[in-house]
Amino acid sequence: MPDATAALRLQVTRQAAHWRAAVVALADFENFAAASAWANLERHLGVAIRAQLRRSVLHLQRTADVLDAELRAAETLAELDRVRRLVVRFRRRFLRVETALDFYGDAVNTRTSPKIGGLLRACDILAGRSLEQVLGPLGLPTPPVLTYVDRGLGASILRSGLRLWDGRSFSVAAAVKVTRHNLGGARPTALLHECGHQLGFSTGWNDELAAAFRREFQHDAPDVGDAWAGWSSETAADAFAFAHAGYAAVAALHDVIAGEEQRVWTVPPGDPHPPAALRVLANAAMARRFYGVGPWDDLAGSWTLTHPLRRAPDRVRGLYERSAARLPRIVDVLLLRPMRAFHGRPLVAYVDPLRVRPDELARLSHEAGTALFTSPHWLWTESLRLLALSGYRAATEPEHAADIAQQYENWMTRLGHDGRAAA
Repeated sequence: MPDATAALRLQVTRQAAHWRAAVVALADFENFAAASAWANLERHLGVAIRAQLRRSVLHLQRTADVLDAELRAAETLAELDRVRRLVVRFRRRFLRVETALDFYGDAVNTRTSPKIGGLLRACDILAGRSLEQVLGPLGLPTPPVLTYVDRGLGASILRSGLRLWDGRSFSVAAAVKVTRHNLGGARPTALLHECGHQLGFSTGWNDELAAAFRREFQHDAPDVGDAWAGWSSETAADAFAFAHAGYAAVAALHDVIAGEEQRVWTVPPGDPHPPAALRVLANAAMARRFYGVGPWDDLAGSWTLTHPLRRAPDRVRGLYERSAARLPRIVDVLLLRPMRAFHGRPLVAYVDPLRVRPDELARLSHEAGTALFTSPHWLWTESLRLLALSGYRAATEPEHAADIAQQYENWMTRLGHDGRAAA
């Protein structure tokens, strides 16, 4: 029989050596994304993300050093068994750090193509500017934004400031998924919705908005107040996207959630999204409140023709009808109600949706002419309104969809290139 202590030492030593070598591989970020993809990040964004990931790997390396010291000091079978358990714990820590590196590596690697890299750099700029417009005047830092492209219908965000998988570090950048169909379809306004989530997280707007909904309807419809309080984070993000992009955001949202019959009337318990039946109408009501009559009325009319409230399940029909009757007040709470999160001012004091109403976008296009889509000055100063204009045209001129998409791709690519040079 071999010596039990020696046999256990050999197994523990082998495992410890394996995981130490694995940590060395983690330190090479090209194991997770191509060098060309890392190079397609703006410098400040790449520096911030690499520094965060490097700190996580360095902490893992130091833990491995401690583990080696524990192994060298272990003499008895019991001491070696304790180190064995530490190796298992270290393995779990390794996998959590690896998860973070995989996430960022996959996100960065979507920029391997120069074309996609340029479009995503433009999205980084648009997202950062949308946040800076509010966070800057509030005296709050604007986090860098890493956008990446992926499949599917809906966007998503890993907010800056959230604790990461390793349990000790926090995300330094907001990582926003942009869907492929929107990135190539002249209307990635969903990235503004996701930035609205970052804004709510950074300012505490979501909780304050929930309380405002409850106060607004406490006397005449408390069930409406409670329902919209539960949906406050998603409606806040919708309002942020609308304020920046106008009808482009409304139409894009409609097209993503339209047709999902199972979610028209209900959402899973705890889901913060309003049911589509009300969400589409609320977004159209924002446009009606600020722009008057327009194509959003046709969108809402078509929606209610397809999904009349009388078809709602009995248990929610009354709530939905009461909500629909109070949409103007809901919109006012979202966009016009002064909030402590905004230093006692409403959201529209920082992001005025009137700047992206259709006639203002038409005036911008007329005044700037063709230079609007080519001049570095116009691209840099009016990038968010260019997104609103492209999205509005895509929503209202489907017969010109191919030309609009090509024009959008051209100016977004220029913005990504010029923004990178400016950085």
